[in-house]
Amino acid sequence: MPKTITIKKSVYDELIGFKKENESFSDLLERLVKSQSKNELLLSLRGSMVFENKEELLRDMEKKRWEKRN
Repeated sequence: MPKTITIKKSVYDELIGFKKENESFSDLLERLVKSQSKNELLLSLRGSMVFENKEELLRDMEKKRWEKRN
């Protein structure tokens, strides 16, 4: 099922540089995700995403970490 995502123009412009001729954006993203470990992929995307309610998100992440440890 197709999904719509929104990305900043600067990210779009960078992705264009990775895209092969006749490759869809879905194919490009799949190739990039499969070619890197999740850790490397997240690090490469750092700074490319803007989060709303960042503090709340960080609190939720910390809470989930503690729940997993206990």
